[in-house]
Amino acid sequence: MSEHAPLSLAVTWSDPQWQASAEALAERLQLPVLAESAADVALLLELGAAGLALRSTEAGAPGAVRVDFVGGALAHRRQFGGGAGQMVARAVGIRGSVRPSVLDATAGLGRDAFVIAALGCEVTLLERKPVIAALLEDGLQRARAAGGEVAEIAARMQLLHCDAIAAMGDWQLPTPQVIHLDPMFPHRDKSALVKKEMRLFRPLAGDDDDAPELLAAALQLASHRVAVKRPRKAPAIAGQRPSAELAGQSSRYDIYGKKKLD
Repeated sequence: MSEHAPLSLAVTWSDPQWQASAEALAERLQLPVLAESAADVALLLELGAAGLALRSTEAGAPGAVRVDFVGGALAHRRQFGGGAGQMVARAVGIRGSVRPSVLDATAGLGRDAFVIAALGCEVTLLERKPVIAALLEDGLQRARAAGGEVAEIAARMQLLHCDAIAAMGDWQLPTPQVIHLDPMFPHRDKSALVKKEMRLFRPLAGDDDDAPELLAAALQLASHRVAVKRPRKAPAIAGQRPSAELAGQSSRYDIYGKKKLD
């Protein structure tokens, strides 16, 4: 992971009833608490009735980002997203009655993992950045509390806050059949990374300069295949060559097959 200058980041709350929880979160993340002026803080992690959100204090900045598995874009995708025909589903080997166990080693906001879990797979999510892991944990808690189908999907998702390369090298859980990777790609002016989430997250996450090591660890651990999401025109990750490719309009999956899923 690329190193960046220290980031001005603090925890705050939208209403006094959330103060105690926000202070506990700040202590856990070892971040300062901001009760009043945000003039000297670039990013705020704000706790409120709608959950935990990350927002920028810059003038004209994009809106806050939170993990929402209950409504919004993911609710629409769950209902109308194309089911097992979606590229991510095909990439991890979902077809017919086949529902492999999946490790998403670069969980981020958890969107791909949620789609995979919504289609019936058990998914373990790894996220090494504490703030991103906190947002994801908050989203999963709200999904489980929502009840119904969303809670059932969230119950198939297990989040671990850890370094993926180290965790995969000393794996203690059942071996995943498939590992899903979506490493952060170096910034390009015309890339999809100009989306508001990436404008906020890039200072936190940086680029995954250790992607070759990440891929090597995944190939060592997965029993059946590794699926790597890439910008459509980006080169494959250095190392073993993929055995297959799935291409979409703006992205593709490089597939590294080890054993047939059945």
